[in-house]
Amino acid sequence: MPDLSSLTNTSRLLFTIPLKPIQGDRFQPTGFPALGAATYQTAEGQKLLVESAQSMANRLETVCWDAVQGQPVAALAGISHVRVTRKGETLTDSMLEAHRLNSPYLLEGKDKSFFNTLKEDLGGLAEGPINRKLLAEVLLKYDIGALIHGVFLAKKELAGGRLRVARALSAFIEASGVRVAASGGVKNDHVNPSGDTKAGFGNVPFARDEFTAEKIDLQVNLDLAQIRGYGLGTDAEQLLVLLALYKIRRLVDGDLRLRTACDLEPQSRDISATRPEGFSLPSLSDLESALPAAIAACKQEMTETVVAFEDALKKGKGDADSANEE
Repeated sequence: MPDLSSLTNTSRLLFTIPLKPIQGDRFQPTGFPALGAATYQTAEGQKLLVESAQSMANRLETVCWDAVQGQPVAALAGISHVRVTRKGETLTDSMLEAHRLNSPYLLEGKDKSFFNTLKEDLGGLAEGPINRKLLAEVLLKYDIGALIHGVFLAKKELAGGRLRVARALSAFIEASGVRVAASGGVKNDHVNPSGDTKAGFGNVPFARDEFTAEKIDLQVNLDLAQIRGYGLGTDAEQLLVLLALYKIRRLVDGDLRLRTACDLEPQSRDISATRPEGFSLPSLSDLESALPAAIAACKQEMTETVVAFEDALKKGKGDADSANEE
């Protein structure tokens, strides 16, 4: 069992994890429409956002999902999540949905049984101040990941759309001392080089900007005060912390190929926190050994739910399938 005693009296667990490209010096950062690469000036000079907090949240969740089996990885068997099926086959899961329990595949389908159950469980929150403990208990029951990655239940039927939980675990990757590595290429058409490029024919030259950096850091912030503030008790708190640490370790030990031209790895597998000093990120094997017992201790508070999805839109005349099916 990893020793978590040094986290007892601290409100934040912070890591700064140095990364490097697996090959060469260049890497491709995230880009945004009408903006391109997100560069910005600081007191230390120009920096670059390599991966956003939103994208890192998705990656931290993806490492916990077994895409082949269509379920959480073996070490997390028994955690709460909601599986969505269509015609008896798995369609998606709350662990994969950008808005978690607020996914339309859970709340907007023709079958309202899960929506009504969720509404009933949250019934005491319809008026007055939000009972954060009750909200946390409901989220633990149906989707423990929402207590780590946050959720916004925006539907007015659910306490007027006031139910929000911020991310307890957040991360981003930024680079310092960056310089543009300009290059380019040509999409070749060996059949008709001078063809109509608007139709996809012809040779098309293009410019490409990658970057080099003096350093690339993965910054991780686990809000321990928020986790304690849920009021769920010692067992649930321990499970949430272990689950968050497991996500971080799975990410850095696994695949950090963010894009075709952005393949990164930690400079060291021995990762120590910047706060509190002296705390080391446990090994994957230690976390995998500890999680089953922690999950078992919270077994009565969690459930694995299955929701059948069928488009709620009415079918048109002669339309044998629902509106979103082909």
